[in-house]
Amino acid sequence: MNRLGRESSPYLLQHANNPVDWYPWGDEALQRARAEDKPILVSIGYSACHWCHVMERESFEDVSTAQIMNRHFINIKIDREERPDLDHIYMDAVQAMSGSGGWPLNVFLTPEAKPFYGGTYFPPIRAHNRASWTEVLEGIRHNFEENRAQVEEQAKTIIEHLEKSNHFGLQPVELMIPFEEKFTSPQLDMAFDHIMAQADRQWGGFGHAPKFPQTFTIQFLLRYYHFTHQKLALDQALLSLDKMIMGGIYDHIGGGFARYSTDTEWLAPHFEKMLYDNALLILALCEANQLTGNPIYSKVIRETLAFVESELMNEEYGFYSALDADSEGVEGKFYVWTKKEIQDILGDDAEWFCQLFDVTEKGNWEHTNIPRLKTWPSDLLPEISAEQIETCRKKLLAVRAKRIRPNLDDKILLGWNALMNSAFSAAYAALGDQHYKDVAERNMTFLFRTMIEEETGRARHTYKNGIARVDAFLDDYTFLVKALLGLQEISGDTGYLDSAIVITNYILAGFSDEDGLFFYYTHKDQHDVILRKKEVYDGAIPSGNAVMACNLLYLSIISNRQDWRERSVSMTDAVTKMAVRYPTSFGNWLNLVQEWVRGTWEVAIVGKDAENISKEILRTYIPQKVLQFSTVENEQFPLLTGKNASERTTLFLCRNYSCKNPVYNSGEFVQLIESELRSSRTKAQ
Repeated sequence: MNRLGRESSPYLLQHANNPVDWYPWGDEALQRARAEDKPILVSIGYSACHWCHVMERESFEDVSTAQIMNRHFINIKIDREERPDLDHIYMDAVQAMSGSGGWPLNVFLTPEAKPFYGGTYFPPIRAHNRASWTEVLEGIRHNFEENRAQVEEQAKTIIEHLEKSNHFGLQPVELMIPFEEKFTSPQLDMAFDHIMAQADRQWGGFGHAPKFPQTFTIQFLLRYYHFTHQKLALDQALLSLDKMIMGGIYDHIGGGFARYSTDTEWLAPHFEKMLYDNALLILALCEANQLTGNPIYSKVIRETLAFVESELMNEEYGFYSALDADSEGVEGKFYVWTKKEIQDILGDDAEWFCQLFDVTEKGNWEHTNIPRLKTWPSDLLPEISAEQIETCRKKLLAVRAKRIRPNLDDKILLGWNALMNSAFSAAYAALGDQHYKDVAERNMTFLFRTMIEEETGRARHTYKNGIARVDAFLDDYTFLVKALLGLQEISGDTGYLDSAIVITNYILAGFSDEDGLFFYYTHKDQHDVILRKKEVYDGAIPSGNAVMACNLLYLSIISNRQDWRERSVSMTDAVTKMAVRYPTSFGNWLNLVQEWVRGTWEVAIVGKDAENISKEILRTYIPQKVLQFSTVENEQFPLLTGKNASERTTLFLCRNYSCKNPVYNSGEFVQLIESELRSSRTKAQ
């Protein structure tokens, strides 16, 4: 066993028995590289990554290949989920050098940890115009020894590029431009047009295969429709969700979504199931459910959360990270079926079930079948009831449970837990199920007990086996604040707001850039990275800067902090032009632009029955709102100040703390909201 045997990351432990002399990232490896003046190989992946497993089997388990690596390189293995800061830096470097990226990520560094060459998967023998891994190793060794000056110059050029990319596309903040000219309806219309230019109007989603869910763009379209009644926006958003739900990217037997689809039709995923993907899809589905009332969305929300609780939640209500794509060394083996298997299990029900879920003798994927719907069951076989389908699903699930399972990545990540926490809160709001609120509150209790210092706001990024490790990153903190804000809305517990404010102050003090505008990904006291990056665009998870800008706006209203509002305005202003031009990479920023244009509803509910009435309001689709409720008088927060509690519960709809005439039940309140929406649409026309 090499040095990785002492680590807790499941991905690093998968490589602990390789003949490669792997180090984890740390001083020991970096000091040895400098002492021996050797190049460093950094290989980055994650436990659910199919091609990471392939390269391990082909190259890292091969003794002769390992001998080359051990003789000429200092070899470092990194779990990208445990150290996303390093992954961001070296992924950007490889993309700059090669024009593409992905995992496994293999990058070569100077002894000072500066990148000079890299790529993704390399085969064991030359194939498809790709050099073999051993050819790459020998080429790098030769260049490092014979052309050292050229290597150092290449590394210098890459570092300069990475430093410049921290400011790429950001516009200077125009202080003299009036607020109403910074963010406008025409900008939103232009962003919508650019989104639709990329939209797949047959199969949903945006762009071509491989297809990712892009939930932030879907949320923008739902909200854009809500404010404009532009039906094309609603159609594309719902088409995208529907086709994902029908496709093989959704697990029709066990619930939950895979990470992305390899094809246009959402049929064949890479089968890994990630915690964050399921959280983000639930958030989008909750908005769609509130807007449309479609029972399909509530069904999928419930099935996905049931999957999360069953397979990704521990007894302390912490959420694990992922399920592997592979089992028994084969991608997707756990999830696919032959027609004969289904016939043997379902008997007389097999024929109609196979017709519904596209199961054939030939197979719909690599001679086997991924269950998927080509059309809704009620349209194809209206005589088959939902109860019959559910009975068959449970029979198949019971048989599948006896198969050899994919590996579980059981590390607990703060940011991903916060995203799922927000998803449970959103599900409670949309569906009114008390259980989802309970899970969210218990998960937050777990996070504060294990990973967060309540008094200071300082937190750790990862937790396993009773130990919290690695200082938290910007994403962790901003997602955590957002989750706390969501918990406050569904519970009325202002203690969550107090915690959100403490953590926000910690972020402001430790992550702000020199201009006092954006935020670095790493804390100012972290010194084991070659530069501090600023991430402003959405990737697989939201941009920490975008979420921070949203949080600052929300908290500026809750606590009447004008300076926080102004910083949120300036951050959005600097990104807006780029977001409008490249909307599918800036969905969260566009949602914030939309909020600046349309405004934020301030909802206050005060009185004896405030909690019950809040449940009815939460089920209503009111994006871009701040909601507080209290059964007693509360002068701590401006939105509740001066609103006396009484036997008769009162609802207030406000903007900038200026309120409409109060109403006294949820029906009147919803009518008031709809009246205001109609008025704003008329003015816009």
